[in-house]
Amino acid sequence: MKKKLRTLGVVMAICLCVTENLFATDKNRDSMNEKLNLTQEWDKTFPLSEKVEHTKVTFHNRYGITLAADMYKPKGTTGKLPAIAVSGPFGAVKEQSSGLYAQTLAERGFLTIAFDPSFTGESGGEPHNVASSDINTEDFSAAVDFLSTRDDVDAERIGILGICGWGGFAINAAAIDTRIKATVASTMYDISRVTANGYFDVNDNADARYKIRQELNAQRTEDYRNGTYQRTVMNPKPADDAPQFMKDYYDYYKTKRGYHPRSINSGIGWNKTSSLAFINAPILAYSDEIRSAVLVVHGEKAHSRYFSEDAFKKLKGDNKKLLIVPGASHTDLYDNKEVIPFDKIETFYREYLK
Repeated sequence: MKKKLRTLGVVMAICLCVTENLFATDKNRDSMNEKLNLTQEWDKTFPLSEKVEHTKVTFHNRYGITLAADMYKPKGTTGKLPAIAVSGPFGAVKEQSSGLYAQTLAERGFLTIAFDPSFTGESGGEPHNVASSDINTEDFSAAVDFLSTRDDVDAERIGILGICGWGGFAINAAAIDTRIKATVASTMYDISRVTANGYFDVNDNADARYKIRQELNAQRTEDYRNGTYQRTVMNPKPADDAPQFMKDYYDYYKTKRGYHPRSINSGIGWNKTSSLAFINAPILAYSDEIRSAVLVVHGEKAHSRYFSEDAFKKLKGDNKKLLIVPGASHTDLYDNKEVIPFDKIETFYREYLK
């Protein structure tokens, strides 16, 4: 009798454990499907192409944050397609430059998604308007998760494309995620480098970085005390003697050309303390270990050209390419289809997403 009771007790314990595990699994599943309030109207800074099918989609990263994306699929296609995930610039939304890249590549036969990074645009994550070298790199891998499990995507032919600051995250993702077969970094910023050292590395010293840390940590205290986050002022109207690239940023983000109300760079602003972690997190530390193909694209006249050239020097292998676009500025590669080398980008993806 005692033996039967012990056996019954073990069975009940196992059942309870299984029930708890199932409940935990259901909870995890629910947390990975956060409901986002997605705009259904066409609110991009570029017209919808008649050559593609457009749909809104969502997917989650491994931190449980749900990301919003626009998916572009070439009309009339069947079977499994090569796919490309696109994001950037840093502080922009999918309705701007990344959507233009994604739609144009879809016109050329790729299934593409342009996504809002975690904590920005229509994507989830609170508080909004912050960035993370880890989480934002993960966002690219989460996009690969999503694409890899679609019936209309060939999981062995997935690439990524990062614009501006997201070019750096794309290269970092390629160093982590072996499923990524081809990476394009267009008009790239190394956000960790420019945050820690300033433009052209003019503040590349311990004292300058310590001062930045002091200021940002003091801001943390104020934010916590006030229960809110102080924001940066993004792209104010530049003075006549301001650097040309500041005028270029204003011309893109603050005019009809590229303005979007959800864009951090168009006016919302980053939370000031968002940049703190980048000082201690060099995102290209292991880029020399990337084995898959990488194409680095930059404008000849861009103030940021040194980011791409230095990043390219670290890459190894004969499947790494640097393309300097004659006469192009940094923001020319945001939306100027006469300048963006889409033919060469397509050729690169065709070669390495066979």
